[in-house]
Amino acid sequence: MRKLLTAFGALLLAVSLPVTGTAASAPQFSDVPASKHFAEAVYELAGRNIIGGYPDGTFKPGNPITRGQAAAIIAKMLDLDTNQVKNPGFKDVSTKNGYYKAIAALAEKEIIGGYEDGRFGPNDPIKRGQMASILVKAFDLPRYVTDENPFKDVKNYSYVSHSQNILIIYHLGITTGTSPTTFSPNASITRGQAAKLLKATEESKPQMKILQPSEYGWKRIEWFNDEEKNPGIFKAALVTGRKTPAGYTGDRLQIVPLKEGTGTLSFGEGSIYFPDETNSKKYYVHVKKTDGEWSVTLEETDEHLPTAVSLDMTLEQTKQVEQVSLATMEGKPINGNVAFKHCKKFAHDYLCIDIDKSGQYIATVRFKNGRESRYGIEAKQKTAHFYYSFQTLQERTTHSVDLSNNDDYSLKPGHKIGTVIIPKGSEQIAVVTREKGTNIFRAEAKKSGTFQVEFPDDRVLAYPGDDFLYFEGVSIQVEQLGTILHVTARPYIHDYMK
Repeated sequence: MRKLLTAFGALLLAVSLPVTGTAASAPQFSDVPASKHFAEAVYELAGRNIIGGYPDGTFKPGNPITRGQAAAIIAKMLDLDTNQVKNPGFKDVSTKNGYYKAIAALAEKEIIGGYEDGRFGPNDPIKRGQMASILVKAFDLPRYVTDENPFKDVKNYSYVSHSQNILIIYHLGITTGTSPTTFSPNASITRGQAAKLLKATEESKPQMKILQPSEYGWKRIEWFNDEEKNPGIFKAALVTGRKTPAGYTGDRLQIVPLKEGTGTLSFGEGSIYFPDETNSKKYYVHVKKTDGEWSVTLEETDEHLPTAVSLDMTLEQTKQVEQVSLATMEGKPINGNVAFKHCKKFAHDYLCIDIDKSGQYIATVRFKNGRESRYGIEAKQKTAHFYYSFQTLQERTTHSVDLSNNDDYSLKPGHKIGTVIIPKGSEQIAVVTREKGTNIFRAEAKKSGTFQVEFPDDRVLAYPGDDFLYFEGVSIQVEQLGTILHVTARPYIHDYMK
């Protein structure tokens, strides 16, 4: 079932930027010739009365820009109210400081912060890493980070100061490194570089849609999943709020369109580890571009998509498969010729078929030599997911273990097991027999359960020799999925060091 929830028109940039002049009306600085890479940015921002020069007609583009100066410039660019501000409490920023209002306005928006010792450092040169974080927060740039990181001096971990914000502005094309492999996060920024960074950020911020928990009657958005079926259509990122004296600032989910098409998105509040037990939403995300403007439509749904279930077998076995048929667990035929393919997950080989409905099934795999193998399949719906979850079990109703010739541990050569105790009632789980005159034990499955066949008089040293590992018996385990049984018989080893 689908529900067309919301159709958004062209997405607008969230930041409204004042334009009070043009580069043509800006003052001409004697030390900023047009040939400089930052000249266009300097003159445009100067024309908008966002930055200014010195009384001698210079801009001094090579001088470091301070944290206070950066705060004043950004407050102007964001058109923040600097009259009605709360004192941020920085011990080195009094109300008489020329940058006080701008610093207070940005601090209230949590765009900037101070040092651990309670200072803001208004006269400190701003560093490249600090500037990256300010730009991301000030312009609310998308918070997703790709795995690509060319910088040796930037660690892509959220707990490393400024690192993820550096990679955000790098991947948006706002800036490059100081070399192909270094960003120099602790290097100071000049006035010319700052002007170019600010203008580039304005121009590079992608259009996006913001979802907030209050829209759904929630307090938080704790998790999201934008990868189930999303061939590069959009990218989502969660901006987590913070606890402040005024209360929790609130979470928001950013949706950044990348190309036309349809993808899937689910998100919710509560535990990220158990999303199906929380309030959640599930959408098809339709992205279109018209006359250079993106539009996004969120279509709510409770549908599940056909999902590949993997049947465990080797690559050579998958090459020998001739036909796969599907039936209900009761044996009623569903499809006598199911499409199949070889697939690989976590470096392991499987045979994969698609299931498009929840329930229990039996898949019968027929090989070219006429042999057949059956698999039990259980497909379950997951409320917060588009794909089904699966449990599979290959049928094996009998299994043998030879204690004299076992892969891991064997009996000492020539030893024969004496007394064997099979627990009373265990025949309801599996019937265990021993081949006469051997140490081979065979189990025939009846129903799910486990038990141990014990050797009370034969705690025999395992081989190859170990002074503390002894055979205690044979462990029998029967797994069951519907009518499909899978039995395993293995040595029961006891470690006397434990």
